[in-house]
Amino acid sequence: MSIEAICSTLTKLERMHKSLLELAIKKTEIITDGNIEALDQMLKDEQAHVAAIDKLEQQRQKQVTDYLEAKGIASTDKTTVADVIEAAEQQTDKDTLSAVRNRLLQIINDLKKQNDQNQKLVFQSLQFVNLTMDTLRPRTEQMNYSGSEVRGTNKVAKKSFFDSQA
Repeated sequence: MSIEAICSTLTKLERMHKSLLELAIKKTEIITDGNIEALDQMLKDEQAHVAAIDKLEQQRQKQVTDYLEAKGIASTDKTTVADVIEAAEQQTDKDTLSAVRNRLLQIINDLKKQNDQNQKLVFQSLQFVNLTMDTLRPRTEQMNYSGSEVRGTNKVAKKSFFDSQA
């Protein structure tokens, strides 16, 4: 496995994460507008991006493992690009991998920040919905009757046809 193949996969991962970041920014607008239909479609688009990223991540993991095994380095469960950078012999390969890795990490950090903001906006929206529902829903202490007395305040005793003396 070559460094170029790993760099290519990392570049693809970078593009997919950039695209996912753009979706997250659009999602912020959708959340603030309160457009549920667009939000539903946005979630479907995000799921497709995440599935593609997962496939690329598996490919990257295999490439890194193969590269390290070809160099005679025992691989662990979570081999990383940092391991490849350490194992690379040429400085240009190290610099190229470091640059692509750093760009990808920066995009991932930006994506995390945007997703945190979206999560906070959704939470605030849910709080607003709950507050609105609470103000519209009558409380039991505000009602004129208790849970067991449903007929109102009629003080005249009602007799049933079945009331009889034995």
